[in-house]
Amino acid sequence: MIHTRGLTRVFSLKKKQTVEAVRGIDLDVEAGQLVAFLGPNGAGKSTTLRMLTTLLPPTSGTATVAGRDVARDPAGVRARIGYVGQRNSAGENFRVGDELVTQGRCYGLTSAEARRRAGEMLELLDLGPLAARKPGTLSGGQRRRLDIALGLVHRPGLLFLDEPSTGLDPKSRAEIWSHILRLRETYGTTLFLTTHYLEEADSMAERVIIIDDGRIIADGTAEQLKNDLAGDRVTLTTHTAQDAGRAAALLGGAAEGVTVRLRAASATAALPEHLRTLEAAGVKVATAETVRPTLDDVFLTLTGRSLSDDDLPA
Repeated sequence: MIHTRGLTRVFSLKKKQTVEAVRGIDLDVEAGQLVAFLGPNGAGKSTTLRMLTTLLPPTSGTATVAGRDVARDPAGVRARIGYVGQRNSAGENFRVGDELVTQGRCYGLTSAEARRRAGEMLELLDLGPLAARKPGTLSGGQRRRLDIALGLVHRPGLLFLDEPSTGLDPKSRAEIWSHILRLRETYGTTLFLTTHYLEEADSMAERVIIIDDGRIIADGTAEQLKNDLAGDRVTLTTHTAQDAGRAAALLGGAAEGVTVRLRAASATAALPEHLRTLEAAGVKVATAETVRPTLDDVFLTLTGRSLSDDDLPA
């Protein structure tokens, strides 16, 4: 569904300065996958998404989306994808059901087919009781469901979702994800999404791609990335700072006061051996705690900073 090679985008600024926002991305996404595309502000995430959806032409490289070249046949790409941006898609002055019918007509559906598809989307996304309402009267979660319906009314094989649950309360976020997963189950739609909520990507996406400084730096399942790049966190406390220093030296961790922190591929397997090593050395452990890594830990391992940093320069 998505195939890119050497995809780059360079922006020209004042005083003949340039910014290389995307630096030679190679990407392949198979049909039916649910892919989360993660990266901090300024990493090239939004620029990549805009190129894949034909909203921004690449500076160099190639990209084929839904079987069409984004540079040579942008209209062909747009006819075969759905796109749900961060802002609301529907107008304010027409009823929800009419918005969906109009969207279908814009994609070339007959009046009868557009009405049928609109009804299908209303039912699938639990919007039926809202069909006669105007979008401006809907709640945030209801409007996002309408945005998704507008992106799917022509039944594309590939749907791009840009921060689909940002700004919603936890209940609305859970409902949006329930609908997204139902759509995938019903239609087999390929989903390519960005999100700032790392727990969403961790639990929902079957593949996670992390971009930083315009380059893809990690690609795999959430579990693979956490196991291979971060490892479990092990935290031990001792009775004295001296014991903590000895423990850190023996186990290869870092000591801070009476606390020792270290990483392990599998904490449940490593912890008993660590405790035996410390006991043999005469170091008494007061407490021991193990924590599974997060995707933020993966990014921290790769870059030395947090994936959730929002103060990075754009």
